[in-house]
Amino acid sequence: MAVPPALEQQLCFALYSASRAVTARYRPLLDELGLTYPQYLVLLALYERDGRTVKELGEELRLDSGTLSPLLKRMASAGLLRRTRSADDERSVRVELTDDGTALRARIADVPAGLFRGADVTVEEIADLRSRLQDFLARIG
Repeated sequence: MAVPPALEQQLCFALYSASRAVTARYRPLLDELGLTYPQYLVLLALYERDGRTVKELGEELRLDSGTLSPLLKRMASAGLLRRTRSADDERSVRVELTDDGTALRARIADVPAGLFRGADVTVEEIADLRSRLQDFLARIG
């Protein structure tokens, strides 16, 4: 009978563990802003291009509408963004930053600098890892 590789030899476990560790480092920084990690990602996407549809945000963030819609609803309730139905297509919902959501931009800009403060990792190592992971993701789809 074949024996699977040990847990520590599994790529999936290394990626899962690294993702959890990085997200945990974000938590205190985002708590100060009153944001969750997924909310942070939504804001980053909207800072790049405001006025996207829910579908476009979902594609970029790799989130399905069942996950994204409640998240956007909570952010709208918090006054960070507004959701409006398209006049042309009632099924399409456009997401735009409010003044409060836009005002967070300057504070969010400080998050990456604090992320690995005190960790034994360089900016170059982070950039290299990110690049390699993006390439890997593009190859596996």
